[in-house]
Amino acid sequence: MRFVLVALLLGIATALHAGIHQESIEKIIAVELPLSGAPGLSYAVLDDSDIMSGAHGEMVAGSGREISPDTPFVLGSIAKSFTALAVMQLVESGQVDLDAEIHQYLDGFAESPGRNVTIRQLLSHTSGYSTFQGNDSLSGEGASADGLSRQVARIAQWSPAHEPGTRWEYSNANYYVLGALIEELSGQDYARYVETQILEPIGMEHSFVADGGVHETARGHVPWFGGKRALKEAASDRMSAPVGGIIATARDTALYLAVMMNGEDDIISARGKVEMMQPASEVSPFYGFGWYLDTANGTVSHTGLTPGVETLAIMKPAERKAAVVLINASSGMGFGENANLMNAISARALGLDYTPAGDAGRWSRMGLFLLFALLPVLFVVGIVQVALSRAGLRAKSGVSGAFSLWFPMLTTIALAWVCIFLVPQLFGVSMGTLQRYSPDLALALVASAVAGVAWAVLRLVLYYSGPRAAT
Repeated sequence: MRFVLVALLLGIATALHAGIHQESIEKIIAVELPLSGAPGLSYAVLDDSDIMSGAHGEMVAGSGREISPDTPFVLGSIAKSFTALAVMQLVESGQVDLDAEIHQYLDGFAESPGRNVTIRQLLSHTSGYSTFQGNDSLSGEGASADGLSRQVARIAQWSPAHEPGTRWEYSNANYYVLGALIEELSGQDYARYVETQILEPIGMEHSFVADGGVHETARGHVPWFGGKRALKEAASDRMSAPVGGIIATARDTALYLAVMMNGEDDIISARGKVEMMQPASEVSPFYGFGWYLDTANGTVSHTGLTPGVETLAIMKPAERKAAVVLINASSGMGFGENANLMNAISARALGLDYTPAGDAGRWSRMGLFLLFALLPVLFVVGIVQVALSRAGLRAKSGVSGAFSLWFPMLTTIALAWVCIFLVPQLFGVSMGTLQRYSPDLALALVASAVAGVAWAVLRLVLYYSGPRAAT
């Protein structure tokens, strides 16, 4: 009788704790979701073996189709942890040596500049391939059956930007190659392998791998001048599946995190799980195999970013706590950012201290975005002004006149270089890739570059094409 009473009291206490837990998370969402401008989100919180989940908003803004904890989202780079897990399965089956060089497994690397990169280096982003290289992918090949093999054939022709094993730099190139490794050694395509060897054994019933087909998922929304714009429905990106193409629900992802923390030999050995979630090398102190490590607070995590979707999976293995947050919108530059929303939910779920980012950084990002958005308008006004006051322009003479004519040409060319090349590279992407993730910023940058050069060229054309003051 005493045992039954104790169990009943513990159950009541657990239920009350879970209720308080969810109530506080719901309060966070009520405040932060409107500020982010995202149409909706789904989340799950894991506390030992108990999973609590919730959802808000719409799959597509204005559609009336509600998001639930069983709505699939594209996980983005959280998929790298699944790819790393698949590689570890091959390691434990004796098919892969972590410190073997990639050319020993993939013939395409036999004469490659990157032939000596090891599997460990690929898993831990210490291969030498750069972020910019990793974001260079085959355009328009996402749904094709041979897209991954063709992308890896391209990577095999590249020289790593750094000497392998000498520095850490996040690069999608590493996980494209690991995806090809899985296909080569398993004899299955990546999607089939991960679904049968990982998703199904874990019980992720509502989740799958991008296969080039069109699926019912939470639609992505990209920033658009202070608001969010829904992307068109499109085929799933089969080529990038090892990099970011796991499509999963919040509940299913929580199940996956539970398996990673259970300390049991199942999907891989308990020892293998620990190895994945510890520093891979001295060069990689804060990244294991497919997971970021925060040694200060004992968390293991990965974020995901695909066009129009942001995700977070975070664990505290010592306490067997975890959180998953899936948002069907990507952040704007200072406007409609998701960081406070995601971080506040995860911190509350894991019992971590969290102080929202101050307004100073957000205001500076907003100011920079507004500058690029207003520059084209200012240049257009300048073009009109020059056209209306061409007589004054043609009155310029001498050295000072020549300087005032040609210096703006040089400065606007420099501005165009900053807008078209430098700013995207600061994000580690090309202008084309930036346009997919932040179309408003990309448009503002291109418009600033074009309008600035047009203004400077028009001044020279008007000056040299008409009568000028005598010198």
